[in-house]
Amino acid sequence: MITRRKLIGTGLGVTAGLVTAGCNDKAASSAAWSQPGQVAAEEPVPEATVAVTPAAGAKRVSPLDPVVVSVQGGTLKDVSVTSGGRTVAGEAGAEDNSWRSTGRLAYGRTYTVTASVADASGAVTQHKSTFSTVKPAGVASVTFQANALTALRSGGTYGVGQVVMVNFAKSVKNRAEAEKSMVVQTTPAVEGRWRWIDGRNAHWRPAKYWTPGTKVSVRVDLFGQDLGKGVYGGTSASTNFTIGPSRIAIADARSHRMKVYIDGRMVRDIPVSMGKGGTAVGASGQTVSYWTRSGPHVVMTREPSHRMTSSSYGIVDRKDPNYYDEVIKLCLRISYSGEFVHLADWNIGAHGNRNTSHGCINVGPAHARWFYETFRLGDVVDVRNTPRQMAVSDGSAWAVPWDKW
Repeated sequence: MITRRKLIGTGLGVTAGLVTAGCNDKAASSAAWSQPGQVAAEEPVPEATVAVTPAAGAKRVSPLDPVVVSVQGGTLKDVSVTSGGRTVAGEAGAEDNSWRSTGRLAYGRTYTVTASVADASGAVTQHKSTFSTVKPAGVASVTFQANALTALRSGGTYGVGQVVMVNFAKSVKNRAEAEKSMVVQTTPAVEGRWRWIDGRNAHWRPAKYWTPGTKVSVRVDLFGQDLGKGVYGGTSASTNFTIGPSRIAIADARSHRMKVYIDGRMVRDIPVSMGKGGTAVGASGQTVSYWTRSGPHVVMTREPSHRMTSSSYGIVDRKDPNYYDEVIKLCLRISYSGEFVHLADWNIGAHGNRNTSHGCINVGPAHARWFYETFRLGDVVDVRNTPRQMAVSDGSAWAVPWDKW
């Protein structure tokens, strides 16, 4: 039996409920009404959105471009970037809603990006996309050279005339672009610049000969660089070398003397015989000159013996007075065309008196031995007073004035 007190209480409760429902518009707009026995519908969980760079399906992507994954409305649980069983390294952002690759991509690969993402409710879904990197027509690796005949030895010591030489495996069309990735650092600092000898060879030198003791480091970071005509840069490369004592020989065709200076002090005055001058006609009709070239040369090779033959430049008839084929000792090459400072004990009478050689600098036994044991790669042999000039194509960067380099 419901008492009067209970009834009145129940009536108040209903009345209060009606007043609350009818007069509080704010509460009415925010409250969800349901019939007795029914549960109010839950609000939908916002969907997490994922953004990936490079975009899905992108082609010819540079391997230098990073892979970036970001999410809004959720949390990144895991990201993998793979190709052919290899995984690209990366790291998550501070708030677990982004990821960025730290490893380098490769040329000509298709990569799959897989991102596991948790939405606001904790439900995890996967997002997948693919992209492909550029496939070069050719890849240009680089090597460092002391000259076109000899590799530069990393950590080696070279003369004050040594030039930084970078050789490319493929021809470079975009040379300015390549130079941006070719860095020379020196201690002490010195100004220098690049010159392209041809499409595959770039040389760097300062305005004047190096200061002894200078340390030189070179780094070439060409990977990913478009070098033109479908050629891209290969893996990075670096080297370093030190400049040794200043060793400069000045060979004068008029005086028939070669004066040798070490660290600015003359230490030896050597009688020599140089190119006899004049010309001959080679087997193919080419003109052969017998002048030693004037201008700064640098030592390219040191050979205890070297076979020298006139056939190398077109004089092949054994009856020709200019024909020769001999093994010569104590040879220091100073040009690509075949000029050497070498022992010529058969020609001692001409040393210091007249020029009789086919273009080399002939030296007597004692001087030849001393010179061979003293001079190293990059040391300078400066030839003077002949009518034929040394060219950069024959191996001398110093033949070009600084204002034209």
